[in-house]
Amino acid sequence: MNTDFTFTIKNHRLDENYRPSDSTRITTNFANLARGKSRQQNLRNALKMINNSFNARAFWDNPTRDRYSVELEIVSVDLDIQGTNQAFPSIEVLKNTIVDHLTNERIEGIVGNNFSSYVRDYDFSVLLLDHNKDQQSFSVPDNFGDLHGKLFKLFVNSAAYKQHFKKAPVICLSVSDNKIYHRTENQHPVLGYEYRANESSLTEHYFKKMGLKVRYFMPPNSVAPLAFYFFGDLLNDYTNLELISTISTMETFQKIYRPEIYNANAVAGNCYQPNLKNQDHSLTQIVYDREERSALAIKQGKFAEEHFIKPYQSLLEQWSANYA
Repeated sequence: MNTDFTFTIKNHRLDENYRPSDSTRITTNFANLARGKSRQQNLRNALKMINNSFNARAFWDNPTRDRYSVELEIVSVDLDIQGTNQAFPSIEVLKNTIVDHLTNERIEGIVGNNFSSYVRDYDFSVLLLDHNKDQQSFSVPDNFGDLHGKLFKLFVNSAAYKQHFKKAPVICLSVSDNKIYHRTENQHPVLGYEYRANESSLTEHYFKKMGLKVRYFMPPNSVAPLAFYFFGDLLNDYTNLELISTISTMETFQKIYRPEIYNANAVAGNCYQPNLKNQDHSLTQIVYDREERSALAIKQGKFAEEHFIKPYQSLLEQWSANYA
């Protein structure tokens, strides 16, 4: 079956003047920060936190801890099916660039970091909820995540991706609060100690269908492990500065909207279970509406259903069944 998918990539600078576009998922953490009366101060504070974190981690030849700064771009990916010119906002990720003020060099960082997808909203906030609304026990629909995973792999292997980015993406997420993580003896100078989960999560299965593996590391001076989703070899495919750019960017966002875990006052031990009800944590000076974010995920899932899943359902099902 010949199905024509065309990806178009647009970049938007994420700085204190950023305003979300109409097609941006407003549940995305950086977009949520860029709304309301505190929007500019939120963004300014978040970017300062990222720069401070980066310099604290890239401390060699950096005695005053101000050698580097991190620039962020929002990478928005539109998908056009069969040349209809009806572009659907399929994926949104972040790309960071490291500015070395000592050498005046601009160093390409990692693309991915954050990960946003309307189709993922549909899967988790519409399809999964509908599937379980009359069930006695929780279950997952057949082929859950198959279409999304295949679309993501198609994008990463596309000419558009290869034209814009040199390396495969790395996505950095929070650990799950219903899993237990055990520290291993494996230690990386930048990523820190590796942790292993007692069981795999639904998110892990979902990202596996996107072709991504996961490893959990707690970087030095962090208080909880982060989940790193990647292709290839996480520890050897990326430089120390590239890894630091992702850690400093994503741990900052996690401190803002998962402070119970990532801004906790106690450091994760050898056996660790994240707790979103943990009261012993500090808040950042950044306003974030977590309840609104959850409600909007359903709204955006229904948007994907109305504008993408239903109009192209038979075509997408046929393509997915034949995609190798």
